[in-house]
Amino acid sequence: MATPDDPQDDATPGWDAITAAFEPLYPGQEPRHVGPVIPWQFNGNDPLDGISAWQRLEPVPHWHFVSYGLSELYDKASDNPALSGYGFELTFRLACDPDEVDPPAWAFSLFQNLARYVFQSGNVFEDGHWMNLNGPIALGSDTLIGSLAFVLDPEVPQIDTPHGRVAFIQLVGLTVDEEAAGKRWDARKMLDTLLPHMPLWITDISRASLLDRDDIRAALDAGSARDGSSTAMLFNEALGWTQRSRLLRTDLTTITIGANHVENILTLLRLRLPFGNELRLIGPEKYIMIEPGEANGLVPEKEQLRVTLTRATVDALATTLRPRAGIYTVPGLDTVRWDIRQTQIKDAEGKVVETIG
Repeated sequence: MATPDDPQDDATPGWDAITAAFEPLYPGQEPRHVGPVIPWQFNGNDPLDGISAWQRLEPVPHWHFVSYGLSELYDKASDNPALSGYGFELTFRLACDPDEVDPPAWAFSLFQNLARYVFQSGNVFEDGHWMNLNGPIALGSDTLIGSLAFVLDPEVPQIDTPHGRVAFIQLVGLTVDEEAAGKRWDARKMLDTLLPHMPLWITDISRASLLDRDDIRAALDAGSARDGSSTAMLFNEALGWTQRSRLLRTDLTTITIGANHVENILTLLRLRLPFGNELRLIGPEKYIMIEPGEANGLVPEKEQLRVTLTRATVDALATTLRPRAGIYTVPGLDTVRWDIRQTQIKDAEGKVVETIG
């Protein structure tokens, strides 16, 4: 089979395997397909070679998208024989009007933006991952959907291709407060709780937050109180740490955090350390591992700072730090200065849409 964008090329075993995985769901249906004007390998801006979308009416009318290009579509180029490319392709289910002829352009752009992140960072998406979009999922809309969860597509199982395994990771659009609630508990458990109200985890950008339902909010709060949080790490673009020697005194450590993550960090510390779990904070160059212990302590290890906190100090952090720019000192941890930096939230076009701190 040739790709829709290159009918002369019939050496497409990876492409064919993806299409074959969707054929049982959509027998005989020709999907809507979009490909890049200039391919990535020819210095184009879009990493994916194509995106297809099938329309269906059950359980509610929606488009079902799949990417072509995060796995190896043509020749085997990677060194790992078990995985094809990054080992996955993205899928997405977007609610639509049953009479809608074409899927919205923003959904194709979302796929390319996510693929660009993978290509440039080397990071992959897996079942249970999160991503805050720093704005509405559809740029310029008034939707409350501003976050993504990632889950194995409930209808398309992993496949074995001539170039290795490919999983199908589905995007699930969430409101920001749903994301925050999920981080306080567990991504997969939260998604399972939402599933009766989001069949097949179809994203409806016109919906309200499901936390408006008392039963959903109660279930998520109960799960968090019972299990703690499974969120083991947070990335913060402003995160860093330095140490300065002081004559006849203990070294002074300064920990820098972006204001946008202060509340998340404080919440997760209280939902992980008392349960015996650590929390890892990741910055562009340095890392901080925070662990529970019977005494406070600091151990620098190259790029990583290992911090041990007592329950009392975790509580003191929660009552001292605020998401406002400034220098904070926490009782019980006098040799540490917490430098909270102002954060600018930008949309997909780089425009500042919010300033925190």
